[in-house]
Amino acid sequence: MSQNAEKLVHVDTPSRAYDVHVGVGILAEVGAITREAAGGERACIIADSNVWPLYGEKVVASLTEAGYDVSHLTFPAGERSKNLSTLGDLLEGLAGLQLTRDDVVVAMGGGVTGDMAGFAAASYLRGCKVVQVPTSLLAMVDSSVGGKVAVDLRAGKNLAGAFFQPRAVVADVACLKTISHDLLTDSCGEVIKHAVLADGALLDELAISPLNGPTRSDEEVATIVAQNVRIKRNVVSADEGERGLRQTLNLGHTIGHAIEAASDFSMGHGSCVAAGLCCMARACEAKGWTYPDVVERITAAVHAHGLPTNSHIDHETLFHYATHDKKRHGDTMNIVVPRGIEDVVVRRVTLPELRELIDLGCGA
Repeated sequence: MSQNAEKLVHVDTPSRAYDVHVGVGILAEVGAITREAAGGERACIIADSNVWPLYGEKVVASLTEAGYDVSHLTFPAGERSKNLSTLGDLLEGLAGLQLTRDDVVVAMGGGVTGDMAGFAAASYLRGCKVVQVPTSLLAMVDSSVGGKVAVDLRAGKNLAGAFFQPRAVVADVACLKTISHDLLTDSCGEVIKHAVLADGALLDELAISPLNGPTRSDEEVATIVAQNVRIKRNVVSADEGERGLRQTLNLGHTIGHAIEAASDFSMGHGSCVAAGLCCMARACEAKGWTYPDVVERITAAVHAHGLPTNSHIDHETLFHYATHDKKRHGDTMNIVVPRGIEDVVVRRVTLPELRELIDLGCGA
């Protein structure tokens, strides 16, 4: 193992238990961790065109040392590749390599790659093994954990997907040194969301010392990543299929996903979640659904990271995209209300009420 202490978070869901390994310089351990967690004879790395040149050689060497016959598939980087066409290409690629159910897909990259490779693994042969190797902060703290994998449809984000847990997750925070500051900043939106959900002390700490600031050491980042994984673990272990408690992880996402879709995905997911979180908090405050300090504490943390605290997109456009969200139930929508820090509830609202919330929270 690396000279730095690895932080291990155990995830136990009804369908599968697995470990999330968080550390500094642990990318070289992907092979050993995959061997122990997944077994198999062949490993196919799936990565995008940006990440493969950065880490492909190191992960191939690690998997080869662990006894795997290694191949790889790549696709063009970016949210625009997260579609059925790219998924089809990946599935044809896996079939062409003649991978079996006993073999393993290694999803190496950010959230798009984790979703694409995870959904491909869930679909190929009705399910082969997958190990998640997140290289972005957003993927480390959010999308690589919990087994939600999906692709976008023209009608909206993540509308085709599955629940498919990985065999292991390997998060090397040293990878964050190769991503841009803008991408790191964007990812902080989900970190703030988790803090609102379950760690008020972390929320206030982030407002004073932002995660994307110059003073954070790798070990401090690893500690915060591991804490975020624990927060998400506690939720998904209790509600794997998003029937109850797991819906709280959608905090900020109803308006956030609408902002993301309305921007034609030109805005990063974390930035949209941050804006959506602030907008929903303001709207809920106006409705008298929140405690007095909620908006102030949330916006302070978001602002400290240089993330947007509002959206000035036309409200009718936001409403259009919000009503195409997978959380819609007929003429109602489930939203997540931040009643207080560490105190959120799922509330079902009518579509006219949702439009009112958008009017109250956005563009103020």
